Amino acid sequence: MKLLRYGAIGAEKPGLLDTWGRVRDLSGKVSDIAGETLRLAGLQALQDLDMDTLPVVDGIPQKDLRLGPCVGNIGKFVCIGLNYADHAEEAGMPIPEEPIIFNKWTSAIVGPNDPIQIPRGAMKTDWEVELGVVIGEPGVYIDEADAMRHVAGLCVVNDVSEREFQLERAGTWDKGKGCDTFGPTGPWLVTLDEIPDIDALDMWLDVDGERMQTGSTETLIFKIPQLVSYCSRFMSLQPGDIISTGTPPGVGMGQSPQRFLHGGEVVTLGITGLGEQKSAVLL
Repeated sequence: MKLLRYGAIGAEKPGLLDTWGRVRDLSGKVSDIAGETLRLAGLQALQDLDMDTLPVVDGIPQKDLRLGPCVGNIGKFVCIGLNYADHAEEAGMPIPEEPIIFNKWTSAIVGPNDPIQIPRGAMKTDWEVELGVVIGEPGVYIDEADAMRHVAGLCVVNDVSEREFQLERAGTWDKGKGCDTFGPTGPWLVTLDEIPDIDALDMWLDVDGERMQTGSTETLIFKIPQLVSYCSRFMSLQPGDIISTGTPPGVGMGQSPQRFLHGGEVVTLGITGLGEQKSAVLL
């Protein structure tokens, strides 16, 4: 299934994408794509629905029908740093011996086509296409062998980053990661039954039509089961939490000369089978 949330900001309704690319309304079945809906029993109940009986929503998704973040009421937005060896190299940092964890504030989360707003005083706003892992079943101290049972599905994330805030302003990485609009998420949450191989998903990102990032989850240093298990050592994972798993090379900080967003650009990105985002950058 491809689960989504559609409608005006703050008033999104739950839906799913049918085989013809139309949005079907789920608001008569669930209150949101969140919480209990994302657990195994909730997902199974949605799988059992006759899609053809669900109301069709007017509009073309991501054109004249706005999509919101694909998960509602996200409790934690956990991110993994330097999880691609070639990205660590371009950042001039050593390959980590264990996952680097930081956070994006949930107020950063926006829809996949909502604008990215450069914050006041920003000098080095950057882009990062990432694979997002959405937690379904809650857990703590999760065994790696059991980790995928706790995953509801995957989605596209743009880990927008203000490098000067992140690296030069005395503090944790969080300072440059959680600004408002710095977490475009979606367009949809894709359940694992629709993903043949989570370790072979192609990723890309363009700025104004120029390809900047190309990568694959094949080259993740720490794979998804390991990340779910590792994060659960330090926090309980709850339905709707998102783990953003790191970015491949090609970020603005790694360009020579460095290149950053200043407003007026359009950032387009996607992951095989998980959809695409397109965001205008506002100053």
